[in-house]
Amino acid sequence: MAEKSESLMDKLVALCKRRGFIFQSSEIYGGINGFWDYGPLGVELKRNVKEAWWEDIVRKRDDIVGLDCSIIMNPKVWEASGHLAGFNDPMIDCKSCKARFRADKVVIFELKGALVKGTPPPIGVWTAEADSSEEANLAFSERVKQIAKRFNLAEFKKGFSIDKSLSSPPLGDLEVKTPSGSFLLFDSFAGDSHLTANYLDVLPCPKCNAVGTLTAPRKFNMMFKTFVGASEDSSAVAYLRPETAQGIFCNYKNVLDTSRLKLPFGIAQIGKSFRNEINPRNYTFRSREFEQMEIEFFCHPDEADKWYEYWRNERYQWYIRHGLTSSKLRLRDHEASELAHYARACADVEYEFPFGISELEGVANRTDFDLRQHQQFSGKDMVYFDDETKERFLPYVIEPSGGVDRATLAFLCEAYCEDQAPDENGVMQSRTVMKFHPRLAPVKVAVFPLVKKEGMPEIALEIHQAARTAGLASFYDEKGAVGRRYRRQDEAGTPFCVTVDGQTLQDRTVTVRDRDSLKQERIPAEKVVQYVRERITG
Repeated sequence: MAEKSESLMDKLVALCKRRGFIFQSSEIYGGINGFWDYGPLGVELKRNVKEAWWEDIVRKRDDIVGLDCSIIMNPKVWEASGHLAGFNDPMIDCKSCKARFRADKVVIFELKGALVKGTPPPIGVWTAEADSSEEANLAFSERVKQIAKRFNLAEFKKGFSIDKSLSSPPLGDLEVKTPSGSFLLFDSFAGDSHLTANYLDVLPCPKCNAVGTLTAPRKFNMMFKTFVGASEDSSAVAYLRPETAQGIFCNYKNVLDTSRLKLPFGIAQIGKSFRNEINPRNYTFRSREFEQMEIEFFCHPDEADKWYEYWRNERYQWYIRHGLTSSKLRLRDHEASELAHYARACADVEYEFPFGISELEGVANRTDFDLRQHQQFSGKDMVYFDDETKERFLPYVIEPSGGVDRATLAFLCEAYCEDQAPDENGVMQSRTVMKFHPRLAPVKVAVFPLVKKEGMPEIALEIHQAARTAGLASFYDEKGAVGRRYRRQDEAGTPFCVTVDGQTLQDRTVTVRDRDSLKQERIPAEKVVQYVRERITG
């Protein structure tokens, strides 16, 4: 299973590069870790994800308005939100290979009982950053083999398991059996100061296995720091925003005063955010520059539970409606121990990527924490006054917060398919096809003349231009055999291909081929735009 998943991810990454979905940023200079560029097809896919969200969240509703806040804000915003003091990950470095790890994701193993009396118990480490995927199991077993080999232990027997419901393996109570003894899994590197202090000089690096090269854990604030103005002193320090939500909270009263909205109402925003992740990984899933789709929905505290349930279910269903199957998609409620200190409830919309189950979007009841914080730090009144009841109160906030890049990656993973399709001679051939939901497909229709003569290109171009004039993303292609042109559009995820042929010259009908069913039907050339539009919006 692990090999199959890895192969799928490798194939998807290769297709994204080959077809122009996603490129490594600054690739000609060797790239830069944690940053990605979207190519011609990728930018259309990502834009369609955002436009579908905006259309459904803002334009089709009367209770939500939009906002576009600046990326750099007054630094006091981040003091009030808690990001300056608490937006930290524990970090360790290897002084040998220069690798960097999140300390809370590096777990320590100790052999139960010293092999030689008076010597420190043999230990090993494993980085658990692969989460709960099949690959995590493989990495775990490989790490144990390395530890066993390091201390001349016999080959271990599979006497361990990883709880798939957890985002990392259980700590403190997991034993790995070997004929010569057993390993006990201790707390994370950052979670046990005793282990860190006693074993720091003998721990092997999880990447290069050099011993005694790991630094002590230290706090690492993930906000990107910059300077505003000509000077570069402490008075000019500013930060690239690590989330879009705080801009909404800061503008809550401005929106309330200018839009004449009444509770309950929401403010929506799509925008870039930046986090200096210690270890970006899993392609575009965890990046240092990313885009968010967020709603802050303000309501009366007594109605917060009702609205939380509404948005929890509505956001889950939105992904299903756009093509993520329920077998790979799940809605997971947080345990009480997982909740942020300000949250009353939280649920994650999660998707089973090839590298494991990970979060697409979180829906949280943030209570009145954010408005209360900004009211305290700014000295501005954030209280809502109800004209009807004459009640004054700080609204509670329900926050559905999703990642554009994560959603785009999930739609790419879900769309990828390998099946069989006939070529121009009717012979079945393997094909790679991206089965995007038509609403999200980068190109909606491709138009081909069967041959480059007899007036066919002119008719095909006429249809192509009509589609573009109607706002449909259309692609014109007259090069190569029709079968090969179909394959190119299959890889691009184009749901409909239109072919102008000899019969078109007689009766002005064309062949429309469906990407998924491979069925073909003839329709009047003048009906192509209507045909495609009905099936995209329907």
